[in-house]
Formats: sequence, structure tokens, C-alpha cells
Amino acid sequence: MLSFLGRRLLAVIPVLLVVSVVVFLLLRLSPGDPAAVIAGNNATTEDIAHIREQLGLDRSLPSQYGIWMGRVLQGDLGYSYYLGKPVLALIAQRVEPTLSLALGTALLAVLIAVPLGTLAAWRMGGWLDRALSAFSVAGFSVPVFVIAYVLIYLFAMQLQWLPVQGYKPLTGPQSMSVWDWARQLILPWLTLSTIYVALIARITRASVSEALSEDYIRTARAKGLAEFSVLLRHALANAAVPIVTVVGIGVALLIGGVVVTETVFAIPGLGSLTVDAVLNRDFPVIQGLVLLFSLSYVGINLLVDTSYLWLDPRIRH
Repeated sequence: MLSFLGRRLLAVIPVLLVVSVVVFLLLRLSPGDPAAVIAGNNATTEDIAHIREQLGLDRSLPSQYGIWMGRVLQGDLGYSYYLGKPVLALIAQRVEPTLSLALGTALLAVLIAVPLGTLAAWRMGGWLDRALSAFSVAGFSVPVFVIAYVLIYLFAMQLQWLPVQGYKPLTGPQSMSVWDWARQLILPWLTLSTIYVALIARITRASVSEALSEDYIRTARAKGLAEFSVLLRHALANAAVPIVTVVGIGVALLIGGVVVTETVFAIPGLGSLTVDAVLNRDFPVIQGLVLLFSLSYVGINLLVDTSYLWLDPRIRH
């Protein structure tokens, strides 16, 4: 167990190193000059050159990468070109809305998708199975922003049950109740969970249906076990590995892929910070965010791989 975790943790180092090199080079080779963005439209060539010198952009690429990586190893992601603030401070200000959005979406998707997929596999070919198949096709086909605007029109504009846009943290100067905090995230949660409910439900259905065809299921039924116990303790338990895999991947993708939803609902999270950084050519912020997303993705994959050892003891051998 410890050797497995040690090997996986050591594998994180080259992954993050490759990611850092790729994102660093892509930003420098892509069109657009941060100094020109900062200087403005009326700046002269000398003004832009002076800003480039201040930012260190006039140095060679290996020199720039070495300086930046040296700071990263010391826990310093640098300062924003556009805002002049530490990148870590900017991320710390925006991480709470994104985590609330991503984890809430994942929890809602699991609570809906796993029972639906299990019941669809149990009654394969029935009305629930056909309805789930149709919903999955629609969930994969309809863009997220379309779902967002439809939900806003129905629940915010017509019924006026939920707020349209904006976000206030649960704690802070403007404290609010848990219900008021959750109300502002219900529409984003529903929007994002649509595609993940479709994905997790389809994987659950396929995994549980495969498990239900195994000999140990027939043996459990022959022993007179209740059907609920057969589904929960035998079929779903043995189908847990692929389900946990897709849930883990979904959470990792959610953390780094909430750009559209945060933009539509005006949520000041990491997604909107990424959009602003890209538009302003803010290299340190983009590099810091990509490293954070990569680290979260690798960390969640590590947790998923570790969970295999607990879900299926056979994997330990």
C-alpha cells in the first residue's frame, strides 16, 4: 500500500514538470504581447519595450522558465501582470466558489445517477431504461450554456424561485444562511450536473447489468436474498470500480472546466479568473491555474486509484 502510494506520488513530479514546460512554451509562442495589453492602445514602442523589461519578458525563454520554476519550487507563483497581486492570493480568493460548484455538482450527479443507472440495469428494456437512454443522448448533445439559459428562464424569470446570477460566500463580512447560500448555486448545480448524470448513469447501468449476469448473483438469489440486497450488496458493490473511476474523472474535469457555467451565472471562481487572464495575456495567472488544475486532476486520480484497493480486495494482489 505504502509503496503503491510512493510510486504514484513520485509519478506526479514528471507530469507536473511536463505540464509546466508545455504551458510555458505555448503561452510564449502564441500571438499577443502582455506588455502591449498593459500599455494600452496609445502606447509607443518605447513604452511597450520598457514594460517588457520590467516584466522580464525581454529575457530568453530558458531564463524566464528557470526564474519562474525557481519561484514555484519555493511556493511562489509570481505576480499578476495585469492586477499586480500575488497569483496565490488571486487563486485563494476564487477557489471557494469553484469548489462549491464542482463538489455540489458531483454530489448531486452521484445521488441521482447511481440509483437511476442501477434501477435501469435491474429492469433492462423497461420504461426507465428507455427514458434513461433518451436522457443520456440529450444530456450529451445539448450544450451546457443552452441548459443554463433554459433553467434561468424557467426558474428565475418565470417562476422567480431562484436568483439569476451572482455569488456570495457562506462565510465572510456578508454572512448568510446555508439555504440562501445554496439557493444561488442550485441553477449552476443543475446545469452542470445534466451531462454528468447522463455519463454516470450510463456507466452505472452498463456495470451493474454486467454484474447481474454473473454466477454469484444467481447464487445469491438462489439463497433467497432479497432483491434489494442482491442489487446493493452484490451487483452494485462489484460494479463500484468503473463507477468510482468515472465519478473521479468527472470531479477533476469539473474543477478545471466550469468556465462557461461561471461566466453565465456571474460566479467569481477560477473559471472566470482563467477567462480574464487569457484575455489580458496574464502569463503568471494562467500558468498558476494550469498547474493547480493539473495537480487537482492528478490528486483525484490518486484518490480514485487508492479507493480501488478498498472497493475490490482482489486488486491488492
